[in-house]
Amino acid sequence: MPARTVPDVAALLDHAVLKPTFTSSDLAAHAAMCVARGVGCLCVRPADVADAVRHVAGSPVVVASVIGFPHGSHRTETKALESRLAIADGAQELDMVIALGPLLSGDESRVRDDIAAVVAAARPHAALVKVIFETCHLTPAQIVTACRLSEEAGADFVKTSTGFGTAGATPEAVRLMLDTVGGRLGVKASGGIRTWADAVMYLDMGCTRLGVGDAATILDGGTATGGY
Repeated sequence: MPARTVPDVAALLDHAVLKPTFTSSDLAAHAAMCVARGVGCLCVRPADVADAVRHVAGSPVVVASVIGFPHGSHRTETKALESRLAIADGAQELDMVIALGPLLSGDESRVRDDIAAVVAAARPHAALVKVIFETCHLTPAQIVTACRLSEEAGADFVKTSTGFGTAGATPEAVRLMLDTVGGRLGVKASGGIRTWADAVMYLDMGCTRLGVGDAATILDGGTATGGY
């Protein structure tokens, strides 16, 4: 496999600006970094979408909004509305948190319908939908179920973690997700990816997106710090 270049990896990063304490100045600085470094996607809080779009205007950087974040416990109608508003503000991608309680309860139809409602809001606008599992709370069998339900509901990606759970991505969870979706959906490893080696490992496994909290440090070969 050819060596990965910094621009190639940067284009596959979703840089997260999601901490509750981030200010408007923080958002502007993170957006400028994404533009300068060629980061593919800036993932922000729903209320920040319009400003994020303005900050990256004229660049290839796309803006994603989280939906039902961080616990996935919003009503389905709320997630659908949040999705429509984010798209109206310019989001091209939606990172929704799965209905975790119903998933753990075995209520598959409720989980599937919850995802499908966000997909229905996204499809007319060609917005991508990534479903966040929070794999730290799931058994291997539940991860497989979450992948299947996401595919049945029409999602584009499955994603390991919010970055706010008890743990982020693990190679074991990612491998299970990759094997289950079989290339039909993208897989995004997210949370705990703090070095270039981490990033390359998950990309070499087959992930097509990575969620990170400090893209610049990773691209520079350092070790990112912080909770994400």
